[in-house]
Amino acid sequence: MDALLPALRIATALACGLMGGLFFIFSNTVMAALARLQPAEGITAMQSINRVILNPLFLGIFLATPAACALVILASVWGWSEPGAAWLIAGAALYIAGTFLVTMLANVPMNNALDSSHPATTEAAALWSRYLVDWTRWNHVRTVTSLLAATLLTVGLYLGARAPSGG
Repeated sequence: MDALLPALRIATALACGLMGGLFFIFSNTVMAALARLQPAEGITAMQSINRVILNPLFLGIFLATPAACALVILASVWGWSEPGAAWLIAGAALYIAGTFLVTMLANVPMNNALDSSHPATTEAAALWSRYLVDWTRWNHVRTVTSLLAATLLTVGLYLGARAPSGG
């Protein structure tokens, strides 16, 4: 288990960074591009994106990252006296709360509402107007928390690697 823990921590930091990069691209580029389209076109495009992204590779990383974060928290609580443990806990907890839970409680319900709309209706156009603002705002939160989580986990890894070995 001692050999697997460093690999788990590294993989968790990398996964948080990977997810942060994905969210950054949406906040910086994708949503701005979709906002330039007519509402029915933007809705149709986002509905397609939301369906295509639910593929095995994305879902595997998306679901494994908070699970890995939970394992990092447990291992770091167990090894509280190890250098960097508090940083590892903070990073992993931030990802779970600020990225995974925000996704499940804010972005996914908005995606579901958009998915059930008919793009050509006036109701859908009104929904799209709110969606662009609200979904993107919550996506900014996910971007920042994912990247900050990756940073905190990396600091924890660095502090742990710098510590003298107890041999």
